[in-house]
Amino acid sequence: MRAIWTGSIGFGLVNIPIKIYSALQSSSLDLDMLDRKDKANIKYKRVNENTGKEVPWDNIVKGYFLKDRYIVLEDSDFEEASPEKNKMINLNSFVKMEDIDSIYFDTPYYLEPQKGGEKAYQLLLKALEKSKTAGLGSFVMRNIENLAIIKSYNNLLVLNKIRFEEEVRSSEELKLPGNIRLKKEEMDMALQLIKQHNKPFDISQYRNEYTKELLKIIKQKAKGKRASIRKIKNMEHTKSTDLLEKLKASLA
Repeated sequence: MRAIWTGSIGFGLVNIPIKIYSALQSSSLDLDMLDRKDKANIKYKRVNENTGKEVPWDNIVKGYFLKDRYIVLEDSDFEEASPEKNKMINLNSFVKMEDIDSIYFDTPYYLEPQKGGEKAYQLLLKALEKSKTAGLGSFVMRNIENLAIIKSYNNLLVLNKIRFEEEVRSSEELKLPGNIRLKKEEMDMALQLIKQHNKPFDISQYRNEYTKELLKIIKQKAKGKRASIRKIKNMEHTKSTDLLEKLKASLA
């Protein structure tokens, strides 16, 4: 694995040098875009909209449109905006994981101690385990500020980026049901159905089945075979009047 960020965790006055690695890998198939006529790869070019000419990477800069013109930002400007957050994740507070709603969770990363930081890394790891908390802080990666929690997981530290409150859209525009009267029998059966299927969470029981089936089709096509098309039944939406009947059938 290749580190995607190098810096430190600030834990009080303790400085823990760490490297960040992506904890994710795709389970989807790597599909290329092709021209249907000759199966040639489709390539994307960075083109100047005025001249139509391709622009080399060295000539590409980032800019912000302010009033009537673009203000170009250099690497030094990004560093200047928050120099400490480019190299430090300061844990400003410690929170209970159950206090963070799942809507705020984003990408996870593995943290590895750099040379000389092993003992401090282990101290933070064990302290988080014993206190059953996670450290909350922010840092800058790829010129973007990220809010993050650091928690213990399988005997290592994991950083989970979490969304800022301003990034979560308001739900006010959704047309949601009001106070619909539910029968006691309907609620009792719904709870019974949940209890019937209640079991401990085991992620190992779940696989990316869609990718697996898609790969089968690809292999069939490679052999010149035509994949059979499986039809699904039309989805029947449950009416309010049928709710009790459907719950009974589900339990049966």
